[in-house]
Amino acid sequence: MSEGALSDKMRQWSQPILLPSARFLGRLGLTPNMLTILGMFAYMAGALILALGHPNWCAVILIVFSPLDVLDGTLARDSGLESKFGAFLDATVDRYEEFFVYVGLLYYLLAHLHQGPLAAVLVVTALSGSFFVSYTRAKAEALGFECSVGILTRFERIVLFIFAIVTGWIEPVLLVISILTFITTFQRMAVVARQAKTR
Repeated sequence: MSEGALSDKMRQWSQPILLPSARFLGRLGLTPNMLTILGMFAYMAGALILALGHPNWCAVILIVFSPLDVLDGTLARDSGLESKFGAFLDATVDRYEEFFVYVGLLYYLLAHLHQGPLAAVLVVTALSGSFFVSYTRAKAEALGFECSVGILTRFERIVLFIFAIVTGWIEPVLLVISILTFITTFQRMAVVARQAKTR
């Protein structure tokens, strides 16, 4: 499965909504980088609300504001404001966003659901797997390789995260995220290894 197979389709299906929305935000004076930072603060708020024991409200915030992860890039391309710094900022903020919500989840599990060490290990493993997925692509592309493959990209991870906190099936979903992110990492390593051989 190609990188973002599902997320790419979602972008295509949502273009009639995304582009007008991005242009509207641009007319309000918002820049792509401002949308990126706004998204980060939204994730911080969602993580805090989750830590306070309100998973459903956290889910609402993530559902409402996660489109900013796409709108910032859409606005950048449409307005001609694409930049290397913008891409760097976006990728860095994406990692912080995941870090915030997983820390909020860890606190929620320990303080409100009184879960034990296994839950903490699953949170750390899922977060680490997510970071490995992102790192392998960033490092590969920095070295000139194509590395857009994987069965669990950021979009799918966020969907699974929201599903977990809404349904309460947190530990099983964290296990799924952990397994699939590590599979995705090895997929990317294999793809880069094949490209290196052909060179």
